[in-house]
Amino acid sequence: MASLRKSKSMVITSTKGGVGKTIFTLNLAGILSTIEKKVLVIDMDLTSGSIALILNKKYNKSIYEMTEDLKNNVFEEFEKYTLKYNKYIDIIACPKDPRDASKIDLRFLDMVIDQASFIYDVILIDTNHNLNPLNLFLMDKVDEIMFVLNNDPLNLKSMRSLIAILNNMDIRNYHVLLNSSNNPYKDYYSMYDIKSIIQANIDYTLSSNFYVENIDNFINDGKIITLNDDMARVYNKDYTTFMTIASDITLKGSDENGKK
Repeated sequence: MASLRKSKSMVITSTKGGVGKTIFTLNLAGILSTIEKKVLVIDMDLTSGSIALILNKKYNKSIYEMTEDLKNNVFEEFEKYTLKYNKYIDIIACPKDPRDASKIDLRFLDMVIDQASFIYDVILIDTNHNLNPLNLFLMDKVDEIMFVLNNDPLNLKSMRSLIAILNNMDIRNYHVLLNSSNNPYKDYYSMYDIKSIIQANIDYTLSSNFYVENIDNFINDGKIITLNDDMARVYNKDYTTFMTIASDITLKGSDENGKK
């Protein structure tokens, strides 16, 4: 019997903070929504998550309440725990109280993701940069992992170490995005140097041209940049990159071990 599961899932993470992974996650969700893919964004940066805050969404229920209600057998309909951004994008917020982060039971988080896989076309999970049991669980759970890095010596060195660990564990379902857009003045190394340092390929690149000077206005207004038609015309090349990533998520398959 064919599986009813329809979603593709991706964790977006990094080896250090400040690389623009949360904005990238939201921009990717925006692009996916333009091709009419139903997207769930889960904010798993449990101690400093900001997705609901960026989008000006007030909430009472978070991923913590979802897992607790499942544990206590009082779970309501899935949509009762999500925030709707538009017709295609839903959000599950991080806990309001960072102290709740350590209380999330991975068994019930697993159930949340499984339920979501029957509802959504794509699940995007934004995490922090800690290689802790929660993030390791998420990396193992999803179809694809996206590491966001920038042209920063510490970021590149830590990425090299992590890639060596992943390769040693025979984990291959990861991609590397070089994000030059969040700080166009960080251009210490050439692309050749970056690949040499991390000992891996760069799968996608967001150029320094995608640096949005008035990004604070988008955040204040709770808007996603890639859903702005004017921005799409100005940043055509980088929008093409987002569309390529979106196509790769929705069209590529993974084998049962989650490897390419």
